[in-house]
Amino acid sequence: MNCGTMIDPAQTDLTDVTEDMFLGGQLRLRQPRRGHRAGHDAILLAAATPVRSGQRVVEFGAGVGVAGLSVARRVTVIDLILVEIDPTLALLAGANADANGLRARIATLDVTADADVFAASGLGPDSADVVLMNPPFNDAGRHRASPDAARKVAHVAAADTLETWIHAARRVLKSGGVLTLIWRADGLAEVLAALDRGFGSVEVLPVHPSPDAPAIRVLMSAVKGGRAPMVLHPGFALQEAGGGTGAEAQAILGGKAVLPLAKVSGSR
Repeated sequence: MNCGTMIDPAQTDLTDVTEDMFLGGQLRLRQPRRGHRAGHDAILLAAATPVRSGQRVVEFGAGVGVAGLSVARRVTVIDLILVEIDPTLALLAGANADANGLRARIATLDVTADADVFAASGLGPDSADVVLMNPPFNDAGRHRASPDAARKVAHVAAADTLETWIHAARRVLKSGGVLTLIWRADGLAEVLAALDRGFGSVEVLPVHPSPDAPAIRVLMSAVKGGRAPMVLHPGFALQEAGGGTGAEAQAILGGKAVLPLAKVSGSR
């Protein structure tokens, strides 16, 4: 089901796509051959998101739905809404949900839109239990933008991107609702500053390419109105020191395990 801006399939190019497997074959998803393509970040985000059956889960910047649909594959009976600005990606997200036997509503809208636009798409204030997001996070001043327009939108952040996306999440989340996001490791201070307005009970999980390399990503969760002290988890490495994917990373990427941030507790 689509909500938000209506999409005309006849005006949307779905011909140049690939079909790729995720979660060790648990998900078969179509995505554009060129432009932004989903990878480890989306799977790690899903594996870090704490969700219970019956909850409303909203993914901002969903693309073709990899992260949100990965959560839906893990946790049954959730009310999943995938928010995506690009009509082609939104249409693919809906088709991917159908092809994998998963229920999701698609909201084709800009995460930076006003509250009334969100409400018209069924995302009114205080309506979601969980928001997950992978905002564009490359610094325009330091990163050479791709000539591909869709890839540029997906990767390059404006000065207020992070703050605007977190503000939108705070608005739609219920009190006690959880936000999960992935960001550049060198931008950790930016995320903490943005979360300081309305969020608490922050948990941080650094992601390293290998155990002896600096972190390249941080996975973070925060609770709307949370008051628990911040938790810094041990780092997670995608590869072992000698090369190759370790057993823990294989389990996460294969959808057989979750990261510590996804383990729901009563301390939040």
